[in-house]
Amino acid sequence: MNAPVALGIASLAHVLGEPCDVAETAPSYVDDPDRVIRWGYRTFHRAAPGVGQTRMAADAARQALDAAGLRASDIDYLVVADSGVPEYLNWDASAAVARELELGTTPTLLATQGCASAVTALQQIAGLMAVRDDIRRVLLVAVHRVSEAHINRMRNNTCLGSDGAAAAVVQRGHGRLRWLATDQIVDPRYVDFFRVEYGGSAAPVGENLEVDQMALVHRHFRREPEQLAQFVKDVDHQVAAVVERACERAGVPSSQIRRLIYLNDNQHSLAGVAKATGIPLERTNAELAAELSHVGCADQLICLSVYDSRDELAPGDLVALAGLSGGMQWFCTLVRV
Repeated sequence: MNAPVALGIASLAHVLGEPCDVAETAPSYVDDPDRVIRWGYRTFHRAAPGVGQTRMAADAARQALDAAGLRASDIDYLVVADSGVPEYLNWDASAAVARELELGTTPTLLATQGCASAVTALQQIAGLMAVRDDIRRVLLVAVHRVSEAHINRMRNNTCLGSDGAAAAVVQRGHGRLRWLATDQIVDPRYVDFFRVEYGGSAAPVGENLEVDQMALVHRHFRREPEQLAQFVKDVDHQVAAVVERACERAGVPSSQIRRLIYLNDNQHSLAGVAKATGIPLERTNAELAAELSHVGCADQLICLSVYDSRDELAPGDLVALAGLSGGMQWFCTLVRV
């Protein structure tokens, strides 16, 4: 099957917060640090005080433009994916990044669909290019910063939160890191999992840090361990299912996948995903996840950027960018190196 429009990633770049040792830092976040250490993370990255999403996104974007030998005026569209608590309410973060980059009147799009925002945005960019011949280059930026006033980065779920951003110059007709297909599976029964309870219009006032997110998940299953265990199994099976669906959409067998870049989950979860998909753990981002921790919607692009900079991607390799997002949503985008 042929994609409706040919596009590829011309350059990649990423920025991360300051590295922090998990074992040394965990006691300052939780009273049971051994639980966090067992997740298998070695390092997480924390943005310096005063450094927000806009600055990190702009820094990554400038590096991606430089790597492609481009100027801001060469960009026809800006897409910003932000999976964290926004810097301000009733505010367009994509326009803020455009201002930082001095993009002038270049149109922008803000994607806030949790951890799925950046990977699925590649499909939106393909659609944009398919209907508008004047769009040749799109700057895609993915950013995540844990708001420690809202979320405990070591207690919100079973991923350890990190701060960082990734940027990609997506170019019409570019032959490398070509987009092939994107697919998604949504199960809205679990839409409330891991939401930030207070600060929105439904509940403007409250103390989010006192909310035990995992307790809310257990409450959903009425504390019945069998139902929770089945849900955990279904999570991995849905990852495998969405990867297969993306391969069918692209007309390629899943056996061709050379690398699976999942979200930077804990090591136990990544082992489960590897088993469910039949892709060996060493061909996933498990090792890199332990080094980076979970940078929200930027995970897959950051990992792709790292692998590319290390020359660990061979021409012709099929790479699956997959993950799980609150909502609940499973997603996969295929790119050909």
